[in-house]
Amino acid sequence: MVRAIRGARVRAGARHERCYNRQQKILDLEHYLDVLRKKPGALAGSTPLAQWRQAGRWPECFDRLWQALNMRHGRQDGTRQMIELLSHGSHEGWDRLRTAVEQALSLGCQDVAAIRHLLAAGRLIKPPVAAIEIGVLARYERPQPVLSDYDQLLAKAQA
Repeated sequence: MVRAIRGARVRAGARHERCYNRQQKILDLEHYLDVLRKKPGALAGSTPLAQWRQAGRWPECFDRLWQALNMRHGRQDGTRQMIELLSHGSHEGWDRLRTAVEQALSLGCQDVAAIRHLLAAGRLIKPPVAAIEIGVLARYERPQPVLSDYDQLLAKAQA
């Protein structure tokens, strides 16, 4: 369920850190990602981003990736891709996202699709399939052909 609060869309049931001081705002960047998708230029100067940086929730690797995306795709499209990547942090977990970004950057990769793949890579590993008993199909088993006579013919042809 989504409801409007003072012009911003906020998910119902969202949890917020309690603010004990007067005239202080504690904003969570996760709650503004839907709005930032429509106005990506607002991310750089946003209060939630500044608060995340101050609280240590915004790692330096995110800035390096964002800068690389901006250089590669332009400021607006690069920021859109960064916002899209940040939305995966809510679903996959912020520690996993940070690890995937650091891994991609260490490999020299600045592609959002590659980072999404790194996030999903753990789920892509399938357990090994156990050998099944062939049972009744054993009657179709045939011995391997003997090629010794053919090898003799080849040896005579080369001589």
